[in-house]
Order: sequence, then C-alpha cells, then structure tokens
Amino acid sequence: CFDWLFEKCDEALASPLPHTAFTSSSVFSSGYAPGYAKLNRRGGAGGWSPLDSDHYQWLQVDLGSRKQVSAIATQGRYSSSDWTTQYRLLYSDTGRNWKPYHQDGNIWAFSGNSNSESAVRHELQQGIVARFLRLIPLEWSEEGRIGLRIEVYGCSYWADIINFDGQGVISYRFKVKKMKIIKDVIALRFKTSESEGVILHGEGQQGDYITLELRKAKLLLQINLGSNQYGSILGHTSVTTGSLLDDNHWHSVVIERYRRNVNFTLDRHTQHFRTNGEFDHLDLDYELSFGGMPYSGKPVGIGRKNFKGCMESINYNGDNITDLARRKKLDTSSFRNLSFTCAETHTFPVFFNATSFLQLPGRANHNTVSVGFQFRTWNPHGLLLFSNLDDGTLEISLEDGKVAVHINVTKAAKSYRVDLSSGSGLNDGQWHAIRLVAKENFAMLTIDGEEVSAVRSVSPLSITTGGTYHLGGKGQPSTNTTFLMRTRPTLVPASFISICYCCPPLSRCMPNHCEHGGRCKQTWDSFSCTCDGTGYTGATCHTSIYEPSCEAYKHLGKSSDAYWIDPDGSGPLGPFKVNCNMTEDKVWTTVMNNLPPKTIVTGSSRNRRTVLQVNYSASMDQVTAITTSAEYCEQQIAYSCRMSRLLNTPDGTPYTWWVGRGNEKHFYWGGSGPGIQKCACGIDRNCTDPKYDCNCDADVKQWREDSGLLVYQEHLPVSQVVVGDTNRSGSEAKLTVGPLRCQGDNNYWNAASFTTPSSYLHFATFHGETSADISFYFKTSAAYGVFLENLGNTDFIRLELKSPKVVSFSFDVGNGPVELIVHSATSLNDDQWHRVMAERNVKEAVLQLDQTYRTSRLAPAQGHTRLELFSQLYVGAAGGQRGFLGCIRALRMNGITLDLEERAKVTPGVKPGCQGHCNSFGMYCRNGGKCVERYNGYLCDCTATAYDGPFCTRDVGGFFEAGTLVKYNFLPEAIAGASKDTKVLTHQLTPHEVNLTKEEVAFSFSTSSAPAVLMYVSSKTQDYLAVVLRQNGSLQVRYNLGGLREPFTIDVDQRNLANGQPHSINMSRHDRRITIQLDHYPAVSYNLPEASDTQFNLVKTLFLGKVYETGHIDPVIIERYNTPGFIGCLSRVEFNGIAPLKSALRTAVKSQGKLVESNCGASPLTIPPMSAATDPWHLDKTDAVFPFNEERVIPDGVNRDSAIIGGIIAVVIFTILCTLVFLIRYMFRHKGTYHTNEAKASGESAAESADTAIIGTDNPETIDESKKEWFI
Repeated sequence: CFDWLFEKCDEALASPLPHTAFTSSSVFSSGYAPGYAKLNRRGGAGGWSPLDSDHYQWLQVDLGSRKQVSAIATQGRYSSSDWTTQYRLLYSDTGRNWKPYHQDGNIWAFSGNSNSESAVRHELQQGIVARFLRLIPLEWSEEGRIGLRIEVYGCSYWADIINFDGQGVISYRFKVKKMKIIKDVIALRFKTSESEGVILHGEGQQGDYITLELRKAKLLLQINLGSNQYGSILGHTSVTTGSLLDDNHWHSVVIERYRRNVNFTLDRHTQHFRTNGEFDHLDLDYELSFGGMPYSGKPVGIGRKNFKGCMESINYNGDNITDLARRKKLDTSSFRNLSFTCAETHTFPVFFNATSFLQLPGRANHNTVSVGFQFRTWNPHGLLLFSNLDDGTLEISLEDGKVAVHINVTKAAKSYRVDLSSGSGLNDGQWHAIRLVAKENFAMLTIDGEEVSAVRSVSPLSITTGGTYHLGGKGQPSTNTTFLMRTRPTLVPASFISICYCCPPLSRCMPNHCEHGGRCKQTWDSFSCTCDGTGYTGATCHTSIYEPSCEAYKHLGKSSDAYWIDPDGSGPLGPFKVNCNMTEDKVWTTVMNNLPPKTIVTGSSRNRRTVLQVNYSASMDQVTAITTSAEYCEQQIAYSCRMSRLLNTPDGTPYTWWVGRGNEKHFYWGGSGPGIQKCACGIDRNCTDPKYDCNCDADVKQWREDSGLLVYQEHLPVSQVVVGDTNRSGSEAKLTVGPLRCQGDNNYWNAASFTTPSSYLHFATFHGETSADISFYFKTSAAYGVFLENLGNTDFIRLELKSPKVVSFSFDVGNGPVELIVHSATSLNDDQWHRVMAERNVKEAVLQLDQTYRTSRLAPAQGHTRLELFSQLYVGAAGGQRGFLGCIRALRMNGITLDLEERAKVTPGVKPGCQGHCNSFGMYCRNGGKCVERYNGYLCDCTATAYDGPFCTRDVGGFFEAGTLVKYNFLPEAIAGASKDTKVLTHQLTPHEVNLTKEEVAFSFSTSSAPAVLMYVSSKTQDYLAVVLRQNGSLQVRYNLGGLREPFTIDVDQRNLANGQPHSINMSRHDRRITIQLDHYPAVSYNLPEASDTQFNLVKTLFLGKVYETGHIDPVIIERYNTPGFIGCLSRVEFNGIAPLKSALRTAVKSQGKLVESNCGASPLTIPPMSAATDPWHLDKTDAVFPFNEERVIPDGVNRDSAIIGGIIAVVIFTILCTLVFLIRYMFRHKGTYHTNEAKASGESAAESADTAIIGTDNPETIDESKKEWFI
C-alpha cells in the first residue's frame, strides 16, 4: 500500500541522455560513435566500436550531475560479431580523477557478453555516487572487435556540501554549557587531497575529548571518557583505520558510541572497540567543531592542521550540520568565503607502471632548470624524471627510498657533474613534493617544502636546457618504478605511452586482512602482514602458533611446565599462559589468580559489603574456554572466621556469597552444591555447632573455617566474593580462593567412526569467506575417502584422501578450481593417527600433513577472494561417492570444534568415539577394564576396577591384621591437620548416585577368625549395608533402609567360612530384590519386606575390616562383630564400580596401619572345581598368576580293590599331617609377622583423618618377621 514512499533506485540513467554525453577514446567511423552506445538501440552502426581494439580504449558517459548508481548492463554491437567479454568500471565527479569500482578488496572485472544481442546486467554490491562513468574493455570477441551498448541504473542524489578552505571551522554550540553524553552517532562524508587535517573535535574541562582527524592519509579517532586513576591519562583510546584517504575521492565515516562501546566505520568496514577507563559519559563543554580545532582550544590542538577539502551530509545526534550551516544557524565566521559547492583541485594524478613514461615539451636554450612535482610510491628504486640537456643529461630518481639528482654536462671538452641526495623512506606510499632548481654554479634540491633541510651544491656548473622532459622513463619503454605523480595541468601538448589518468593506487590494507593484531604493509601490487609478537603465523596472521590445551602438549611429549595455550586456535580469543601438570594419567590445567591467600576482610556489613575481585592470568572468556572443554574442574575456597557469619544458615539471608561465570550469585560454599545453602560441614553433618550448616555461622570468638571444593563447571571460575559481616567489634575474616584446576580436554578427543561408505555427518554451512582454516586427525585402513565437503553455486571446499599416500585440498572461490596435494612417503591407511591442517585466505592456500609434508599456492593478484557457500557442511562423503571409512577426531574449523560425537549418536552408519585397535582386541580387557587406544597398539586401563595386570585379570588384595581398617569416603571431607603430602581417598558421587536403589557388591576373602566385619557402608541417615561373619563363621548380610524396626538380615550359609580358605561373594540389589552368590554355588534371591524402604539414602562411607564411624551406627555391629576386627585377606573388592581396597593400596597414605598387598584372598579353592563357564575363579591359562596344580586323571582300568586300599591309606596319612600342622601353627602363632614400610602414626590420629583411606590398628607393637600362611 505504501510502495510510493520507498522509491526503488533503479531508473535508466543513460538512455535519456543526449549523444554529446557519450565520449570515447576513439571511434572506428562516424557510424560507430559513442552516442550510439545505448542499450537496445540500433542507430548508426548499432553501437560503439573504437578505432583499435586494444587495452587503451574506453567509453565514457556524463550523467549530467552526481547520481547514485546501483547497476550496469552491457550489450554487444547490434547484429555483429563485436562485443566485450570483460570490462572494468571507473567513476569520477570531475572526469579527471578516476576511481575504479572495488569488490572483494580488488579492482573488479565484470563479466560481459558472449553475443551481440543478449544484455548482461550486474548489480553493484557497493553502490557508488558519481557524475562520470568510464568502461574499460579488457577482453572482447575473438571473431570481431570491441563493441558496446550500455545502460546505467540508479537514481538522483542530493546532499548538502561545505567546502573547507583550511582556515574556516564550523562551531556547533550546545544548548547547555556542559553536555554529559552517553550516546553519540556521528556521520559524514569527506574528500580531500591533503594527508593531514582535523575533521571534528570536542573537549571538556574534566579532560574528556573526541577528535577525528587525518594523519598520514589515515583516519585517526581519539576519544577519552576519563579514568579514576592518574587523572584522565588511562582513559585515552586511539584507533586508526584506512589508508590513502587523500585520493580526492569521497569516503564515508560513521561513529556510533554507547557508553564505552564504539563502532567505527569507514567505507562500510567497521571496527568494534571498547574505550579505556571506567566512565561511560563524554563530558564536553560549549561546542563541537567541524573542520579543525576551535580558536579557543587548549594546547592539545597546537600543531594540528585544519581540514582542507569537502564534507557532505554531516550529522551529529540527529542534527544536520551542513543544513544548519546553509541556513546560517551555526557560527561560520572563521570562513573567508563560505562555499556550498566542492572546489576542485588544480592538480591531477597520473599513474605510471613499470614500462610507461610521459613526454612533455619544455623551454629550450635556457640557463636555468626549475622542476616541481609530487609523487607517491612503495617501490624503493625507480626513475622519476629524465631530460636531455643541450650538452648533457638530467636525472631525478629514487634510490633506496631517497631522491637522487644527477646532472652531467660536457662543454668544451670539460665535464661537469653534480650529485644531490635528500630524504629517506620516501617509498612509504605518502605524497612527497620535489623541487629542483639548477643554474650557473648552483643547484638546490628541496623535499616536502622543508627549506631548512634543502640540499645545495655550488660546484662549477653551466646548464643549457633541452626541449623535452620525460616523466617515469627515458623516452622509451624500460623497466622503471611503479608510482603515482601529480602536477598542475598544462596547455602544452604531451605524448603518452602506456600511462593512465585513471588508475589510482589501491589501498590494500583497507580492509585490513591481517588478523589478531598483525600489522599490514602494502606495495602497489599486494600487501604483507607482520605477525611478530601476536602469537599467530601465516600470510594473514591467522593460525595460532600454540597448542589448544595442556592435553595436546602432553601428546607432543612435553613435561610439566608453564605453557601458552590457545583454546580456540584461529578464533578471537588470544593465547594465554597456564600451568600444565602432566605427572598423572590425566593432565591438570591450572589458572592462577591474584587474590593473596588468607586475605583479611574487615569493616563490611550488609549495607556496605566488601567486594573482593578475583582476577586471573587470563580473561574470563579465555578461562571459560578451558572449563567448557574440560572433563572436570575444581576450585578451592576457604573462609576463616572469628565472629563473622558466612551463609547465615539454616534459614537466614546469606551474609556472604560468591559470583561465578555469567555474573550469577551463588549461595553455596565449597563442598556443597547449587541450590543447597550449606557448607561442607553441613553436608557431612559435622559442623562445630550442629544447629548451623556452616562452622562460621555459629558466630563464636574462636577461629573457625569453612572450606571445600567448588566443582560445578558451569559456575566456575570464582570472579568475585562479596563479604558482609566483619564490621562488629572483634569480627574478622580471612578469605582464600585457590587457582582454577581443570582436567582433560573433551575437544581434543571428540571423535566419530564412519563404518559405511555412504555414512556422513552434516553441520551448518561453513563461513570462511576470506579466511578459513581446518584441522583434524584421521586414521583409516581404506585407500581413499572424502574427509569433508561444503558446496556453493560454483564455489566449494573439499578435503580428501585421494590414495593411500596422497591428501588433497581443493576449493573454488570464483577464479576456477584450485587443488593442493601433499604426497606422503609412507602409507596413510595404516590405521594410525595422522594430522591434516589446511588454510585458505586472500593471500595463499596451505596444506600440511603430520607436521612434515607441506605445500602452498599463492592467490591470484586480482579476482574473487570470497568463498561463498550455501549447502550444509558434510563430514564424510555426501551421496556415498568415495565415502570415508575410519575415524576423524578433533575437527576444528576457524577455531570452533565440531561436536562429532553428539551428532554421531543420531546418525546411522556413524558411531561416537573411535573404534580402532580396541575394536579387535578390546575383548582381552577383562573385569571391566577399559581398552585405551595407542598409536602403536592398545592397553587395558584397570584404574576403575579391582584388578590389575596387562589384561585386568590379576586380583588386587591385602592382608588385614587385628584392628586394620580401610575407610573410603564417597564425598569430600575436610582433613583436620592433614599435611599437603597426604592424598585424599574419595570418590565424588553425582546427585543421583547419593541415593541408591541398587548396589553391586563383589569381593573374596579368607580368614580363620570370627566374628568379623567384612564390609560396612554407612550413610548420613541411619541406612546401612553390612556383610559380616558371625560367631560360628557363617556369613550374614544386614540391610537397614528404613521402614523396619530391625534390620533385614540374610543368613547366606550356615557353614563355617572362617576356615582359612578363600571364598567369593557376588551380591546385587535392585529395589527389593537381592541376589547373592557364594563361591561356586547357584545364586539365591531374597526380597526385602514390603514395609522396608528401597532407597539407600545419602551414602557416605565404605569400611573394610572394621568400622570407625562418628555418625549413627547399629550397636549390634559394634558389640558383636567389630572387635578385634577382621584378620585375614580381602581381595578384588568392588562396590558399584568402585574399587576401595585397590585405591587404598595404590594411594600413598601417611597413616598408621598394617595393610600389605597380598593375593592370599584369591587363592584357588580346594573343593572340586566347576566348569570354566560358571566358575567365578576360573582364569585362562595364559593369564594365570597363581601356581595351579594340574589334576591327574585316573584311567578307567584301575581295579576297585586297589582304589579302596589306597583310600584307607590316604585317610590315615591325611589325619597325621593335619595333627602335625595344627601343632606347628600353635607353637609359632606369636612369631608370624608382616613387613611394612608405612610411616608410624598413632591410632588416634589415623582415626581422625576423615578424608583419607584410614588404615588403623589396635595393636601398635612393632612387627619385623615374615608371616607364613599354610593351606593344605
């Protein structure tokens, strides 16, 4: 309904123009005049054709006034073989100073026609505003010649323009004396031929300011919102953008600021930054000036030039400054003659390539040479001017960035030579002015108008000028420099060879393709990046030189140390330093903070809390990258207090809390969890005052402490601690926040296995338009396969294993397919891991394999640079052709790790993880052992089992003396007085594991003593599980899960199991059903009574051998079974996948106790064996570590009488031997001992080590002989 309000900028602009608006370099004949070059017209010869079809022809159209151009269309000459297949577009306001149309950072070449009739239209991605357009044919019909008909599409353009003469300044006065501005939007367009000049400036008495100025033809924005420290110095922020902005073409600028966040846009390229300092407001006084510094300005403006050039469409926070100046609403009194039209410069630039020159006539037979011009170049060497004098030569050249003048004169057989040199580094791309005056016995060279540093010569000299001057050469095509020269126009005719008024230098550092702070340096043809000190490498400083994690460093063979890591590789996060601890199986990454241990906090209250900021050696985003990819993270936090309450438990509002990632408040403390307003002692129910859930909440005068580990990764790290109760008399607190410690790197091991040729994973379209990097590991036994692929209309990117020794990286960005190939000396389908890294940017493409094989390819100097993709990214082969079979892991694209495992879970033919060697040999890892891949094989990880050995088949057991016990905590507890060398034997349970509805218990034992406690599992309630030997040696299981007056007991067997022989027990419970298997006998099932609860609540501690518990315990256990404790052997103890006895034996615990590793509890049975299929003690012959005796099979032919006689003799001998063994055992019962190297400690101190595996004894006597066990 309202389309008329939004006029589409798509009018035909060329067709309505008169013939005189069209001009050209030449015409073939009158019928081929440029006026006939209108789209779809047939007048004349049906279009324009030049006299010669070469690269120096052009067709120009004058639109009459500045227009906004949105599209252009071309046709060949009507009914002919003449058309143009490729061309360039130039535009100008004046018809002299031309600018080529840019796209993708290059001078763009448009594709033209393939016949004479069809029209080809191109929409301009970057809309332009111009009066003159010029088309330069680059390629044309092979059957004919250049032929063109054109149409230009766009609409009218109008804008207020102000011409600044370098003297006048426009002052925009504020309505109030002082402005406190939180938001700014400043927009304007400018053009100038000057490299220096202030565009706008405003300042305040408090030191705030904003300045936009040209400096060395670059745009510099300086802004200061103020700072608390050292006045306003730390608030200064300076940002530079662009280059070559003195090209006398229009450039648009937009500055958007909200508080400290700024978007700085030049010609549609935006930089985002945040100002320094702490303040958000820009405090300005009186006015904002445009075009220069105000005359009442402060010394900060001294030495700065005013802007000289044109500005249009100046807007400040919604006010049209140019319109206000036109209507005389602003102070413009500083202008001599205020003009609202743009005055054109009196100089024009001429571009010289390496083989071009310009010949100009001069006045001959004069005795003075006076030459002046300006030039700019990036080349250090080249000839600028040459002239044949009447009797000699004159040369002005650039030598190693300096201007050198050589005058050679020969008169009357006498030679005169004058050499002058001045300046340095003049090949910096800036305009430099040369002025040379030479006459009788005098020569002077001046650079950039600096008379003080002018170089003079008073050597004998006599000059008579010649008639011509050659700029850029010696009058014939030769290898010179590439530069741009500008001079005032002359009426004297000139001769041109290969020169151009229309080819200004291209700013190849705008936009800046150097990433991560790399410094851009350009020449005429290209740019280069200096990456020193950035932490990145490559042609555009794209690739990080550091590994992503400590895990990656470990697999490079590194040892524990401080390392720089870069978790997101080429992503926006910079590298940072961490400590890597590689002494354990899993690698620990530690990030330190700046909060000193036991920081004293005083004077805080609820109304005025003390906020302690915790700053880390990395930014919060960098630390978050670690916690996000880690398997597990923890951070110690401790609050020591004296009359300083912490969480105000049980039901009060917390006095103190901590802030984590995401700036969320958390009201739980170390050792507790989210949603539980408690400390560790509140969870364990051992606070000094049981009425509170934190020790500090008791508010006593003695020092107390609440400490523990914070383990919820989503909340870590701690960024602030807010303390609110240290302002009372005698109140004091000390806070400690430990370093962040994280374990593992999920990204490094994120893998998927492709099991069928047609299987693949799909992800969102890959966006790597101007810069893309891909890295991953693969292993396969297949000879070929596509790793990944992403497609566009014609663009694509693909990585592929083309043969067993060849990896290919191919892509197309619009310039045609490019393929990079690396050849490996060895086969890559060896089922070993290989690493592939590929990168493509606007400078080059690189492919690297295994840090050994590398190839690269430079990008073309001109052409397409953007990779435009639209399909999904396929990992594997889409469509099933040349599908990849094998494993891919750690796939990272532009710093983002793709979650292969998660996608593989829902994709047929793809499995999460990687099944390599373990797929074939993993069956040999027994008893729950985990098969772990290695580059040259595999190993069985028995850590989480009760077994050991290469295949997890060797039982791990120990011998218990009277009073020895093992205590295994399921939740962390504070260790009172524990040294830093003491290792805590705990297992952190997840919330759903704390309350159990099923248990799996397995162990074996041998003993000759009863009664005894074999296993006891306690809880923070009255629930428990106990496995005991009764007085008569029979086995009993006791369950107390609540709901019953007495514990539910199961008498498993009435036999005496305290017979010195090994026995095994396997027990499981699921809800009410309990299944128990003793030794080789069939399993028996039992059911808990209906009145019994089925949930084992708040599991706390597991005891072996004896119970030493501070909480509730069944008195029957203590009175009947706990004294003197279990004496004998326990082996392969497992409880719900935990191996507490193995953990105790493998952990160096400094506590008293005589627990010695022994497999005596796993000796073979003396009763007839069961079949191998059902015998729980059966071991394969290859894995047997115990001395089995092979039974001799009696032949069937032995007679019955011999068997009876032999049996009687055997009984007699057996009786005699048993009697002798009994006597010997009785005589030496006090001499049997065990050697131990464990440190001595009192039983009392051992019992108080709550968070370690407690190994205590009631008998402290020293034992120094070897104990012997006899089994008949």
